[in-house]
Parts: sequence; structure tokens; C-alpha cells
Amino acid sequence: MIGDLSTAQSTRQSTAQSAAAGPRTIRVDANGPVAVIVIDSPDKLNVMSRPFWPELRAALGELEADERTRAVIITGAGDRAFSAGGDIAGFADLTTTQAKRDFQRDCMRTFAAVEGCALPVIAAVNGYALGGGCELALACDIVIAGDTAVFGMPETSVGLVPGFGALRAPSVIGAHWTKLMVFAGERVDARTALRIGLAQKVVPAARLMDTARELAAQIAARAPLAVAVGKELINGGEFEHSTAALTALHGTGDTAEGIRAFTEKRSPVFQGR
Repeated sequence: MIGDLSTAQSTRQSTAQSAAAGPRTIRVDANGPVAVIVIDSPDKLNVMSRPFWPELRAALGELEADERTRAVIITGAGDRAFSAGGDIAGFADLTTTQAKRDFQRDCMRTFAAVEGCALPVIAAVNGYALGGGCELALACDIVIAGDTAVFGMPETSVGLVPGFGALRAPSVIGAHWTKLMVFAGERVDARTALRIGLAQKVVPAARLMDTARELAAQIAARAPLAVAVGKELINGGEFEHSTAALTALHGTGDTAEGIRAFTEKRSPVFQGR
């Protein structure tokens, strides 16, 4: 990961160029070190249609390769929903077993891309985060919820289960809360989400994006290679992996700069190298 980050070349494409291929389900504001990805179907509560999944992966890949971006925020357009989840009506178009399997793999690849992204990803949850929306929040590194946020995994009401959520939620909120949300479709408000660990901060809805940007900027000011390695280790590293990663970090310019800045009593200027 360290080598990939230090040699990455900018491959960012403009929204206008990407939109030429067809209507977008997301839009990206990537000015400066903090990028914001907006799920952009507010009239449909930002449901995740089939194009959403590869579009989000592509956007993350472009930002990860762009040396300017150091933190990402994902949020929903409007003030009603982060995302109400998958486009259930569109499921009827999946008429073969292979199509259903391919769709599920597409969703899982996207959740894995959020988890595996070298950049820290913050979910700014405005309103409903249901089904895939709740799962996307679980895939992010930090969740900031507006005080109107509502989380839920109601898939059993249509004969399904949240595949990613059932795998990841137990490590975040515990097995019993996961069972309550999955088995009964129990919805969780913002304060409860904070109490059980599904959210790390709850703020007034009007302050949500300001708070998310402030936190993202705080993270972006840290050594990006160290943040990337920290994310990788927290998400499942082992002792030998940690030893190798920390040894490599000790040899980077950012660590040398951090030590110099500490001894010189000044703020460090990290270059991601």
C-alpha cells in the first residue's frame, strides 16, 4: 500500500467527462484535500440503482489515485435521506440466477472498495440510512449522524437479508443489536446509533456537513501514509503485517518531517511520501 500511495499518479476525471457516458447517480466535489461524494437522487431518497455501485467504486478509485485528496465524505443529496437503500423495484429486472449473483457481487465489491480504500471515508448521514444505505455507513471508517438520522436494515420484509450488514454489523454494534435490526427490521435513531457504536458523533442536522468537513480536514492534516496504514491494520492487520508496515513508515519522508517538526515545535507539512 505504501508503495502504491507514494507512486500514485493523478487520474481524476471531471464530472462532465464522466457524465458523457450517461446520467450519474453520484456527484463529486473534489476541491482541495477533502472530497465529497454525494448520492444524488433526492427525489427517490437517494436509492442505490444498479449504476450506483460501479460509479461509487470508480469515484473512489479516482480520488485514491489523486495525490491531492486525503479524506472523503459520503453523504446524500437533500435533507431527507443518506440513502434509502437498493432500488427494490429494479430487482424485478434480475430475471436469472446469474444476473442476481452478478448484482450481489457488484454490491459487495463496492462495499469492499469503501473498506479497502486507502483514503479515510466518513459517512455524513442525513436522514434515512436504510438497507444498503445503512450497510454503506457500516463500510465507512467513521459515521457522523445528523440528529434526524434513522438507521435500519429492513430486508427481511421483502424476503432478503443485508448480506454485507450481516457480516459487518456484529463487529460494530454486537450480534444482538444486529439480530434485532435484521430479524425485526428495528429502526435506530441517531442517539441510539451513537450509544451502540453505529455512529461516532451526532450533531444538529444543520451542522452535519460543517462537522464532517472539519473532521475530514483534521484527518487530512495528518500524515496520509500513516492514516492509510492505520486503516489497513485496524480493518484486520496481524502482528507481522503491523511490524512490516511500521518499519516501512519509519523510512518515509513524512515520518522524518514529523520528527523534525516535533523537535522544532512547529506544525508538520506532510507530502504523502
